[in-house]
Amino acid sequence: MVGFLFAGQGSQYIGMGKDLYESFPEARTVFEKAEEILGFGIKKRMFEGPQDMLKLTSISQPAILVISIAAFEAFKSAAGSQHQVASFAAGLSLGEYTALVACGAISFEDGLRIVRKRGEIMEEAANRHPGAMAAVLDLSSEILKEICVKTGAEIANLNAPGQTVISGKVEAVTQASEMFLEAGAKRVIPLEVSGGFHSSLMFEASAELKKVLDGVSFSAPVVPIISNFTAKPEYGIPEVKENLVKQMYSSVRWEESMRFMLSQGVDKFYEFGPGKVLKGLMRRIDSNAHVVNIEKRDDILNLSN
Repeated sequence: MVGFLFAGQGSQYIGMGKDLYESFPEARTVFEKAEEILGFGIKKRMFEGPQDMLKLTSISQPAILVISIAAFEAFKSAAGSQHQVASFAAGLSLGEYTALVACGAISFEDGLRIVRKRGEIMEEAANRHPGAMAAVLDLSSEILKEICVKTGAEIANLNAPGQTVISGKVEAVTQASEMFLEAGAKRVIPLEVSGGFHSSLMFEASAELKKVLDGVSFSAPVVPIISNFTAKPEYGIPEVKENLVKQMYSSVRWEESMRFMLSQGVDKFYEFGPGKVLKGLMRRIDSNAHVVNIEKRDDILNLSN
């Protein structure tokens, strides 16, 4: 069985998508359509930067959706009759919206407008309530939770065994990061994001997101999509929308989501979007699972190999 995975924010880099754009008409169509919808040069931001601009939430979120869908469309065209239909799909945080687009729950146009607005809402919330995020490697969950309680930091992502992301106020994340290292964490890595996402700092902003989602027409996805909030597939449209709102200020339960897919018999995954973050997480979750990255020209050309 096959699963589709879609990259989240933080995996962006200058130059992403350029060879897809130059190599595949299906990908080029996605980029051109995105520029019409957004009304600004998203290609230039992605291909040339600068990095400080690309990492802005309001830029990086639509940019990652664009490259992920461009890769997905090129994959579908290149695979042709060999195209393997997925049994489940999932996306890490922002990637959940990409999954909704790829699986027909929302149109590309609506998906792009949503994530652009979502990014703006999150940036505004981050300006009102400054925050930070950090990845914690190889520290017991019990010690991590204790330190979070002491410092006021919050658990943003339960990504994989030995990898948890924390979020919250800058001072809380800074203090917690120091305590994690003292407690024996292998590494604590500050993330290249502009706020404390997936924490209570985003609770007020989630009401604004709800208004955006309420104005969009959703359909039942052709492939069941695992919710970040519940770590299981959701089929009702009201539930899908509600979980997207809650996702903004709640923990992303990625490890649980992957274990659900594995328990259902999924043993091969295609990861769409920049970087190999999800492949790396899967190595920690189940090293026997096979993950194929679909991001660049050669990834598409090598499909038949």
